[in-house]
Amino acid sequence: MVDAGGATMARELIEAAERVTVLTGAGISTESGIPDYRGPQGVWTRNPEREKLSTIDNYVADAEIRKEVWRFRLAHEAWEAEPNDGHRALVDLETAGKLHLLVTQNVDGLHHLAGTSPDRIVEVHGTIREALCLSCGDRMPMEAALDRVRGGEDDPHCRDCGGLLKSATISFGQALIEEDLRRARAGAEACDLFLAIGTSLQVFPVAYLPGIALDAGADLIVINAEPTPYDDAAAVVLRGRIGEVLPGLVADLAGERRHA
Repeated sequence: MVDAGGATMARELIEAAERVTVLTGAGISTESGIPDYRGPQGVWTRNPEREKLSTIDNYVADAEIRKEVWRFRLAHEAWEAEPNDGHRALVDLETAGKLHLLVTQNVDGLHHLAGTSPDRIVEVHGTIREALCLSCGDRMPMEAALDRVRGGEDDPHCRDCGGLLKSATISFGQALIEEDLRRARAGAEACDLFLAIGTSLQVFPVAYLPGIALDAGADLIVINAEPTPYDDAAAVVLRGRIGEVLPGLVADLAGERRHA
């Protein structure tokens, strides 16, 4: 159950804010049917061997691992998933003129599908919606690569240079994109309210962002099912389903808009 007093305070903070930076993690997408990785029913919890498939050195060195990864990509839950009310509430936040930046740790692309403006989204771990060549950097829609797998190419290579293809996500052993990190840091520094939604705040360097916002004078709201290291520093901590909690916090901002 959501604390009524905390929800009221959170609504007041959002109403008063002019520049809201949001960080989302797996918790907002589990409600769309996409499992997290390390939770009780997480992908790696249920099958620890899956974690090694997310290491770039293993992917590059072993064709059998690449073939297995492509099979998993074909069956990924993201292809059937739809944005939920939590994603749509962040669109309402933008419509109200308050969303400064949306930083997400998720690779599923659901914020894009929900309708948040692409120029306000930073996908720090990349996106599964595109495939890229590890040699020449060419990108293509993931669906085009998956069509080749469905057509019998179990380990498709780049048609331009022959290099290895993989999803445009950041694997273990790969560096995050510095420009994405710069934008995320700048968003934390510039906001007057920071929302941490569905994230454990334990994966770095993104976990530094709430601290950067606090140091710059912003208030912090945490919405997460489990405790986080920043709970004591937050102005408000809310537990509960994000798809139920978040729409209530922005309902007054959205006017008469109704979610489909």
